[in-house]
Amino acid sequence: MRIHCLQHLEFETLGNIPGWVHDRGHVLTKSLPYVEVEFPHTDDFDLLLIMGGLMSIYQENEHPWLKKEKAFVRSSIEAGKAVLGICFGAQMLSEVLGSSVRRNNLKEIGWHSVEMVESWKEEFFLQGLSGSFTVFQWHGDTYGLPPGARRLFTSAACMEQGFVYRDNILALQFHPEVNGQCLSNLVMNCRSDLQTDGSYVQSEAEILNRPEMIESSARLMFSILGRFEDLYRSSLAGTEGGRL
Repeated sequence: MRIHCLQHLEFETLGNIPGWVHDRGHVLTKSLPYVEVEFPHTDDFDLLLIMGGLMSIYQENEHPWLKKEKAFVRSSIEAGKAVLGICFGAQMLSEVLGSSVRRNNLKEIGWHSVEMVESWKEEFFLQGLSGSFTVFQWHGDTYGLPPGARRLFTSAACMEQGFVYRDNILALQFHPEVNGQCLSNLVMNCRSDLQTDGSYVQSEAEILNRPEMIESSARLMFSILGRFEDLYRSSLAGTEGGRL
């Protein structure tokens, strides 16, 4: 499987994803839209990953490259590509699919619980998950649920925590890709966010001293990537292989 990633910050890396890609024998490439707006042809990848970023989707004046990236994401969706958007990437998918992004009432930073939406517990990507579980969050924006999308997760601080669209597009507001280095990078470069008063903003110590959560997060990320792998193999075999 050929995986292409859109990375928006030097220090906000792919975390645990490259290890999984290497172990599974797949190919990983990436673009840095904030450095040079060059994207591959949609024939050259099978899965598109849209990662996080400090910028907001609606800041096109400050970040002119956003317009071209949105156009590329739209063309990838139109080409029928599988897409996974994480945090900023989820918000981009929301806008491209017809909704909007705005400031959330609360900042949500640290290890927080999300709840599965019961009506969608049989979704292809959710097999093996149940009830609520803890994930890593670092965001101040939120998105609207696009027309035709199915809400998968919610939290006390932010209603929209994930959605699925059609059978090949998954958006996650939280960060299952984080490893120890990701967390250190975020704290080092975005420490000012931790000075915000709020019920859902954790301290540096609370964020960094949770090795068991890093392991749990990796299991979730690998499960999600494994589902995309299953869909890819099913597409090669000419079968439907389930729904996202």
